[in-house]
Amino acid sequence: MTLRQPVVVVLGHVDSGKTSLLDKIRGTGVQAREAGGITQHIGASFFPIETIKKITGRLYERLTKTDDQIPGLLFIDTPGHEVFANLRSRGGSAADIAIVVADINKGFEPQTIESIEILKKRKVPFVVALNKVDMLSGWKGKKKGDINIGKQKQIKRAAAAASLPFISEEIKNQESHILTLLDEKIYTVVGSLSRMGFNSEAFWRIKEFDKELAIVPISAVSGVGIPELMTVLVGLAQQYMKKRLERHDDYIRGIVLEIKEEQGLGPSANMILIDGTIKQGDMIMAAKRDEIIVTKVKALLLPKPLDEMRDPRDKFRSVNEVISAAGLKIVSPDLEGVLAGTPLYVVKNKEEENKIRHLIESEVKDTFINNTNSLGVILRCDTVGSLEAIIDMLKKENIPIQTADIGNITRRDVLASSAVKEKDRYLGAILGFNVKVLDDAKRESAEREVQIFNEKVIYNLVRNYTDWVQYQKEHADSIIFNEIPPICKIQFLKGFVFRRNDPAVFGAEILVGKLRQKIHIINENAAKVGIIHQIQDKGKNIEEATKGMQVAISIRGPTIGRQINEGDIFYTDLNSRQAKLLIERFQHRLDEEEKKIFDFILESKRKSDSAFGYI
Repeated sequence: MTLRQPVVVVLGHVDSGKTSLLDKIRGTGVQAREAGGITQHIGASFFPIETIKKITGRLYERLTKTDDQIPGLLFIDTPGHEVFANLRSRGGSAADIAIVVADINKGFEPQTIESIEILKKRKVPFVVALNKVDMLSGWKGKKKGDINIGKQKQIKRAAAAASLPFISEEIKNQESHILTLLDEKIYTVVGSLSRMGFNSEAFWRIKEFDKELAIVPISAVSGVGIPELMTVLVGLAQQYMKKRLERHDDYIRGIVLEIKEEQGLGPSANMILIDGTIKQGDMIMAAKRDEIIVTKVKALLLPKPLDEMRDPRDKFRSVNEVISAAGLKIVSPDLEGVLAGTPLYVVKNKEEENKIRHLIESEVKDTFINNTNSLGVILRCDTVGSLEAIIDMLKKENIPIQTADIGNITRRDVLASSAVKEKDRYLGAILGFNVKVLDDAKRESAEREVQIFNEKVIYNLVRNYTDWVQYQKEHADSIIFNEIPPICKIQFLKGFVFRRNDPAVFGAEILVGKLRQKIHIINENAAKVGIIHQIQDKGKNIEEATKGMQVAISIRGPTIGRQINEGDIFYTDLNSRQAKLLIERFQHRLDEEEKKIFDFILESKRKSDSAFGYI
């Protein structure tokens, strides 16, 4: 059996330290070159097994006792959830194992939870790297600082990585209260994972790694714990994933990450080779938006080990063949327009070509949505992978989608969204991920007041849209709620009669709720009393009086001593529509006292008004 290296994805909440972790091992400065410190494109780095042995030291032999050894690890660094789609295969993920990075002081944050839910859905095993252990107050550790090697040779990078400290050794140097704090942080994560359906434990307490998720405390700054993290990854891969990692040269496939124009070479594809061996001169098949193309591999380019595909410190080297799994660059005619996030296959004959063509067509076709006769948001993305990931997230939030496709946001999209808005104001919106909003679309959206959300981080895109919908609904509800008379109970104060009629003016105390001008009031028998004309406090007119205030009020209609008397209790008058709105939509806005008064008003109205018998 020949094993390929596992494809390892690194995930976690923004600022949890995903890229910093890989930087520490690579000895690079990728994070410093990313916008805002957030990784915005998928990158890949290969770690040969010799380097891993140096990093893990004496631990390697203890957890990897097997004759079948993996040749290394291929790490994929990702900005978010789209990696699961870009590295997708039918029925699951092309990623073999994952590291979920979490901040030890913050625990599981929203993106952490979302990442784990997608891993669970795609059945990808994972390890939790509990980062920033050195930030625990009172932690004693070796403060080595960041490794910064620049353009030195690979052997120096590996030597630097080999000096990373062991968490098992640093734990011995901690005071008892720090160990207690560490355990508390670990068991907070154990609890979070338990609620999500996983059994987990600190790696040093695990006896059967196939039955419990390993939690490894680390620091991406000092490097502590990274040797144990790498050991656990390699141990899991070699002991429990042999069948999945078996290489098949009769089924050569990969995933397109990005299409670029290389100066002097023409169009090229950054890709991950998932299985098999690809050679210069092979015929490959890939998907464009409206066609499947077959073209010849002109050149294969590889970054050097420990380099990073997006921005390597050393130039790519030309090779004749690449063995899976690997991140590489393919140069070939007719790659322009090939969709990122779609599969790429090597085809050997006409029969295989027809079979794979059908496979790619069905896989790509299933991703796009075009329900122009239904109401829903419009989604535009830069890659098929991000499109699929966001569709999954929108479906999870029960947000209907009218159309979902790749490409920039156009005026036509705005017109379609405007038509939806006329029927549903919340679905009349356009969501864009990492695309451009064309100028005519901007002008049309401003004129038609169509909301466009365009982000470069998936989590922010979906969250900003749902936050906007919530705000709009709350704002609309507030307008409707404020049109309903407030629930109020007031008492006519004895000895405070200022005018008997036309209008009646007297002192009153607000016992429950609040009183506003122009609202109708009733007595305890639900008989109409009149309309509040004015409210005065210390001689000044006020719009509203609240519980506990004693004010002068004027009411047109009744005469004091006939229809109303000193000591009487009055209540808000509601019609059946207003009462129904309160019951169905706004009961949560009433406090306990207001709810009791509302129930009393309803009962009184039911006895006197047949229309209230249905409420």
